[in-house]
Order: sequence, then C-alpha cells, then structure tokens
Amino acid sequence: MVPVVPAPRGARFAGVGAEAPRPAAPAEDPRWSAEARAVVQRLARVRAAGEGGGAYVLLCRAAAGPAERLPYLVRELERAGYGADVATLLWEVAVLPSDALAGAARALAVHGRHTECRTLLQQVVPRPAEDIAAVAAALPDPARTALLAALVRTRPAEAAAGVARLRPGLTTALLTAAGHVSPSRRHDLTAAFRRAGLPTT
Repeated sequence: MVPVVPAPRGARFAGVGAEAPRPAAPAEDPRWSAEARAVVQRLARVRAAGEGGGAYVLLCRAAAGPAERLPYLVRELERAGYGADVATLLWEVAVLPSDALAGAARALAVHGRHTECRTLLQQVVPRPAEDIAAVAAALPDPARTALLAALVRTRPAEAAAGVARLRPGLTTALLTAAGHVSPSRRHDLTAAFRRAGLPTT
C-alpha cells in the first residue's frame, strides 16, 4: 500500500502559510464535458448489468485518458452519485508514469479540484526524486508548495536535495516550503543543500 501523507493544518493545502490567490479556472470545454458524460453513461450501463469487472476496466481506461478530461470526469461521476468510483479513478491515475500524473494533478489544480489534487499529491511524495521533480515542476501554486512542504515534512532532507539537484529551479521553492513547515526543517534542508553543493539563498 502506498503511504499516505498526513493531512496538514491551516491553509487548504497543508503546510502552507497564508493561501496565495488562485488563478481563475479555465473556461468550460464542451468537448471534455461531452466525453466525461459519455464515460459516465457507459459506466452506468455496465453497473446496471452487474458487471463490476467491466466497470473497473472502464475506470482504468479513463484514468489513462487525456489529463484535461479528468476534472470533468470527476465532476460527472460525483453528479451521478459515483463517489466510490472517483476514488478508484484517482487511485489508477496515481500509478501512472510521472509525466501523466503531473498532467493530471495540474489539471485538477487549475480546475479547482483541490481535494482530488491533494489525493494525488499524497501518492507522489513517496515516489523517486525524478517523479517528484517532474510533478512539482508542472504544478501551479499553491499545489506545488503543498507537494514540496509534504516532501520536506515527511522525508529526509537528502530526498528534497535530490529533487533540487534534478530541478535546480525548485531550490528556492523547497527552502520556502521548508520554512513553512518549521525552522528546524529549513535548517536541515539548508544543511543538506550545502552538502550537495546547492545554493541556499
């Protein structure tokens, strides 16, 4: 079972200080709305026929579909009363390769699906540095800060330094996130950065 990062307190995304202003959600895309409704309609037919295995296969295929469609699909599943299927869908998204997972998390974040985005971010933290770096680089704030704060809160400072070595552009964001967690975490991360030859300012 993939470890779950404890839900932080405070701002909507744990470990972050005052919540930053969020960009406006993108305009509704009729194509993704129509595709999401079609998937849910197929799911309803499969469930009505008592084909639990077929429903799972359908959700797996949907998880591997376009990241831009995911927020619409989550919305349509909720509207149809399929909350348990939302959880299954997100679980399948969470095991996708890092580039696909990054796209899915970003799509959820920019569409205001913060609970579902946080669910995915919890699955990212235990992954290798390469995956964390790829997902963090694709995320908008405050989701990126939330992911980096969870990283420095739950894993050794060397793990965060590994992410910074792969994506030097995240160095400042990692130090900022560590400062949101605690002064001691920032101190530990600063020391790990120095040992790795990374900038600390």
